[in-house]
Amino acid sequence: MRQLLARHPTCRLVSLTWIPTHAGTIQDVAAVGDICERAGVTYHIDACQAVGQLPIDVSRLKCDYLSATGRKFLRGPRGTGFLYVSDRALARGDRPLHIDMRGAEWTAPGKFVPAPSARRFEEWEFAYALVLGLGEAARYATEAGIDACGRRAMALASTARQRLAALPGVTVLDRGRDLSALVTASFAGRHAATVTRALAERRINTVSSLKWFGLLDFGERGVESAVRISPHYYNTSEEIDALIDALTEVLHGP
Repeated sequence: MRQLLARHPTCRLVSLTWIPTHAGTIQDVAAVGDICERAGVTYHIDACQAVGQLPIDVSRLKCDYLSATGRKFLRGPRGTGFLYVSDRALARGDRPLHIDMRGAEWTAPGKFVPAPSARRFEEWEFAYALVLGLGEAARYATEAGIDACGRRAMALASTARQRLAALPGVTVLDRGRDLSALVTASFAGRHAATVTRALAERRINTVSSLKWFGLLDFGERGVESAVRISPHYYNTSEEIDALIDALTEVLHGP
């Protein structure tokens, strides 16, 4: 990151995905935050796949912005999400390109004043029922314990990777020092959609990751598609066994 900033001295924003959607790598977002702080560069973290499975301390991450959706490991309603905005970003006057009436006060013809808080980034219209559902999901996750839930999910993911790697024709694609509870694997001679459809018929929920989801990574490795498996703390070792048994049946079929 230091080298990248040195090559691009005009850089004004670094946006980093904590855990990419196409693979289980956990990026060292705190280390990047240290570099951005020293360089005086605005820093945004996409925490969509991280929230709900990793503890989040924005003061340690030193980010200006952190955004996340509610529907992934937090298990909130689809269509919800949240944005953290630092006091530093507010103090320097950051505001959205298109500000809504909730985010500012119209003070005079041709003049408005942004809300003093992060509310300046909110829109007037949103679904209150979904927001209440997101709040309940956050309370549930906090009471269950993010640390404990994350460790449990990652342990199941580690088991799944080991079992998948032992299957002929299966390549586990996750790489890096730290891996999350998001497992991805490709299947020789089979498109991921075919595999996920066969698993769905056996009541096992997985999703397909396509090449363009992570073009720089998948493209470099020649991966056209992958199956994404995301165990959570409520899953069991027996369900991992059922997954492997189902995949064995699918891969040995026509």
